Amino acid sequence: MHLHILGICGTFMGGVAAIARRAGHTVTGCDADVYPPMSTQLEALGIGLTDGWDPSQLEGVAGGADVFVIGNVVSRGNPLMEAILDAGRAYVSGPQWLAEHVLFDKWVLAVAGTHGKTTTAAMLAWVLDDAGLDPGFLIGGVPNDFGVSARLTDSPFFVIEADEYDTAFFDKRSKFVHYRPRTLILNNLEYDHADIFPDLAAIETQFHHLVRTVPGKGRIVVNGGEASLARVLARGSWSEVERFGLAEVPGNGPGWTIAVDGGILLGGAAQGTLAFGQAGRHNQQNALAAIAAARHAGVPVAVSLAGLASFGGVKRRMEVRGTVNGVTVYDDFAHHPTAIAVTLDGLRRKVGGARILAVLEPRSNTMKLGSMKDALPGSLAAADRVYCYAANLGWDAAAALAPLGASAAVHRDLAGLVEAIAAEAQPGDHVLVMSNGGFGGIHARLLARLAAGR
Repeated sequence: MHLHILGICGTFMGGVAAIARRAGHTVTGCDADVYPPMSTQLEALGIGLTDGWDPSQLEGVAGGADVFVIGNVVSRGNPLMEAILDAGRAYVSGPQWLAEHVLFDKWVLAVAGTHGKTTTAAMLAWVLDDAGLDPGFLIGGVPNDFGVSARLTDSPFFVIEADEYDTAFFDKRSKFVHYRPRTLILNNLEYDHADIFPDLAAIETQFHHLVRTVPGKGRIVVNGGEASLARVLARGSWSEVERFGLAEVPGNGPGWTIAVDGGILLGGAAQGTLAFGQAGRHNQQNALAAIAAARHAGVPVAVSLAGLASFGGVKRRMEVRGTVNGVTVYDDFAHHPTAIAVTLDGLRRKVGGARILAVLEPRSNTMKLGSMKDALPGSLAAADRVYCYAANLGWDAAAALAPLGASAAVHRDLAGLVEAIAAEAQPGDHVLVMSNGGFGGIHARLLARLAAGR
């Protein structure tokens, strides 16, 4: 089968492309502004890439395509999509193609939630791999232990990051309703994606659609401390349910709980102690969910704990990009106020009283709409200094961050932002850069500027 993938350079669609190529299909694709690293990764797999949406692709590289796989970056009015529709060519969404051609005969372990999906899915895949189960996976980031975001194996097990964002312009259900997991982690749930969801209730409805797809012999591993997830399950649940969470949060017992020291209990019985290199209580909770899900697939808790002890983390999740003249620069994907807060908490627990300089690019669609701007000061409170890059915002970042007083600064010029951070940074400082995009290569630029000295 020849697939031509529209929007191939997105993390999810690029993963679909890699999996399809591994399955023996011919794969080509296109996207706007094709660039590394995804472009080079795909080309290394023998996948031909076209830059842009020119309809001439139908007469050229995509002329012999059996089906067009459409990413959710594509909307009506896209010239290539319009040509596909006019020509009556076969098309399908990425999640549907994956479900029908890869996941249909797999034991799918899906990780859903507003926060922590990528890290938890990476932990789960690593635990299964370390236990010898050789899982396939498709994750929205690159686990350091694997070096790739997606792979297909002959194993019956497949781990997938289950995203609640919509599937395609012609399918407004959340992506995850296509996956039909046997094991489902529900990590947390709060309002996000203001560009497509009007309120939290709308997202809860999508999560319940997901719950409806889990078989009776399947298992839902759910954060017991989340009222939103309790409401989701209260609408109806037909599967086994295990609850997990932090020991100090009401509602988490008598299922899986984890204490600050890493001690794990299940139904009040000690299961062992988690010891690994990931900072923050949120990562302990992510690991607990992975342990519970892996147990459903037959992995003993002790084996999961041994695997997690060597877990190498995920790129762009508190990833150290370099240390220059005593200043350490981190890259993190956090872009929602809750994720920002827990990321800062994790770094604070790691560095103690050292200064933290938080650098934020509010880049997601939700952030650009300004629907969460009032929550930003509280989420950034643990930082000693806050820098916000506001070049593309339609709301007043300075006004939103005013509660932080003189500790916050807003910049609309990237070069000026780098200079300001470099001027402030002192040996022993930790610079935490947070964005869900490339942020103009600020990490390398800042490290170079720090190396140049004052």
